[in-house]
Amino acid sequence: MADATGLSRRRVDELITKGQIRVNNREAVLGDNVGPTDKVTLGGKIVSTGENKTLLILNKPAGYVSSRNGQGSSTVYDLLPKQYRRLKIVGRLDKDSSGLLLLTDDGALANLLTHPRYSKEKIYSVSLDKFIDKSDIHKIEEGVLLSDGISKFKIERMTSSNQLKVTLREGRNRQIRRTFARVGYKVTSLHRVAIGKYTLDNLAPGEFKKVDVKS
Repeated sequence: MADATGLSRRRVDELITKGQIRVNNREAVLGDNVGPTDKVTLGGKIVSTGENKTLLILNKPAGYVSSRNGQGSSTVYDLLPKQYRRLKIVGRLDKDSSGLLLLTDDGALANLLTHPRYSKEKIYSVSLDKFIDKSDIHKIEEGVLLSDGISKFKIERMTSSNQLKVTLREGRNRQIRRTFARVGYKVTSLHRVAIGKYTLDNLAPGEFKKVDVKS
């Protein structure tokens, strides 16, 4: 139900407790199992429980917030047609960052892409405010201590001395920015190009495409 509506599981439980969700014309109860042929309504409106799942790849521009409530700022949902605004974001990007953002109603896929046990690679193009010394690259690849634990990732130089390819298998809040800051560098741009097998290809900033969940 949470996947189908975009609501949190806690909120769904509250609605069930309040009798606002019905299954086959009876009030739902916590723990109900619902299949594709069951009729589910929320506030009198039918909720689709079919097996067809949606996955979007969005090229997020910088300046957009990866949430439903932008608190005065534009959100990534402003870039999508109404029928896709129920989808959940997989792997957020901070407001100042750009690039690949996944949105889906497939809870299993979202878990596969974000849970630490699956260690999905995330690849970023990162620009710094100055040339980074080899010794500092080595420090980061060995691991530096942040307030929420050790952070380390792979770094490759690109064509520009200040542009790097960063590959990591975590996804903590502003991890890349905080890690470079810890050794004395400021990230001036951060652009994600891949999560696992999903890539931006030729999507322009603000554009999205629908992809096969099974592909």
